[in-house]
Amino acid sequence: MLQDIQILNEKDTRSGFGEGILELGRTNPNVVALTADLAGSLKLNDFIKEFPDRFIQCGIAEANMIGVAAGLTIGGKIPFTTTFANFSTSRVYDQVRQSVAYSGKNVKICASHAGLTLGEDGATHQVLEDIGMMRMLPGMAVVVPCDFNQTKAATIAIAEHQGPVYLRFGRPKWPNFTAPDQKFELGKAQVLAEGSDVTIIACGHLVWIAVEAAKILAEKGISVDLINMHTIKPLDEAAILKSVGKTGCVVTAEEHQVNGGLGDAVANVLSRNNPVPHEYVAVMDTFGESGTPNQLLEKYGLNKENVVAAAEKAMARK
Repeated sequence: MLQDIQILNEKDTRSGFGEGILELGRTNPNVVALTADLAGSLKLNDFIKEFPDRFIQCGIAEANMIGVAAGLTIGGKIPFTTTFANFSTSRVYDQVRQSVAYSGKNVKICASHAGLTLGEDGATHQVLEDIGMMRMLPGMAVVVPCDFNQTKAATIAIAEHQGPVYLRFGRPKWPNFTAPDQKFELGKAQVLAEGSDVTIIACGHLVWIAVEAAKILAEKGISVDLINMHTIKPLDEAAILKSVGKTGCVVTAEEHQVNGGLGDAVANVLSRNNPVPHEYVAVMDTFGESGTPNQLLEKYGLNKENVVAAAEKAMARK
């Protein structure tokens, strides 16, 4: 099963969003796209060309964009707001909390350029706290797909979900390895490989890195239960508990701060149900810096070598 996971091509996940919202536009007349002066970066140009009357350019006014989106839901529209992840969360947290989450508005907050892999734009733009911020909001779903195909599928799927959603994706070209015809199910983890020695749970860009680590571990005779936890909230608790029930230890891997993200969400489940050794692969309570995506992933330890080391450490603690 692990050997069957192969790279189909390399594409940026933001382009998966662009294709997904274009397809939605053709099938759902209530879908509306909004942006804060970043239509090109969010791959909206094809949507705008085909549906100019369903596009709103809000300019560099992200807080206003969230308010406009909340208002559109009252008329039955399904607004997709688009800007960088930092501007989708940190800059507009009050508006998201009050106008969207508290009110239960059906707004889809679509956030590109997340994590360290934003690269050369540096620490001020590399938001690493957003998963934690958004999953703490009552009623907010949080989705972090792993590649182009899954981002496209997730974009289409969240339109059917009633309620606010935070959809997180990125800028760099990245291995695209999941099925192009997949059916995305919100809150249902994707099991990529089944094993008995250690569980590895990853999200976003770190899923491919976890795949590479699992292949190295397999060469060492270590059997990995590998889970793509594309939905951080609602979390697939059953998948986590089933897996650790077999393996007795777990590694979480994410392009996010060690605090507040996927790792803490998994730890919460384990502490209440089945405490087992748990190792984190994440950014260790620091801001990023300028550099290429791969340079930064290496420097901050978000690489296959660290996932392998974490797995071996977790196993040794059993």
